[in-house]
Amino acid sequence: MNIQPLADRVLVLPAPAEEKTVGGIIIPDTAKEKPLQGKVVAVGTGTKDEEMVIKVGDQVLYGKYSGTELEHEGENYLIMRQSDVLAILK
Repeated sequence: MNIQPLADRVLVLPAPAEEKTVGGIIIPDTAKEKPLQGKVVAVGTGTKDEEMVIKVGDQVLYGKYSGTELEHEGENYLIMRQSDVLAILK
């Protein structure tokens, strides 16, 4: 991974959006619900006030409007603060 988050930020690879059809009609990408979970692919080192508890490989839940979207090498990611993560899935 060529991206290293700084401070208390994490880089998340969102889970793919679910493919749903309604009565045989395929819903376009723009109308699909964004996934609210993903896999952490990189973490920052934390700050002097906040220790990093999230680790690379954790499956996490995050808020609907959390993070900043970015594209790197054809893959879409979210970068957000550790505090934007709601839960770690076990």
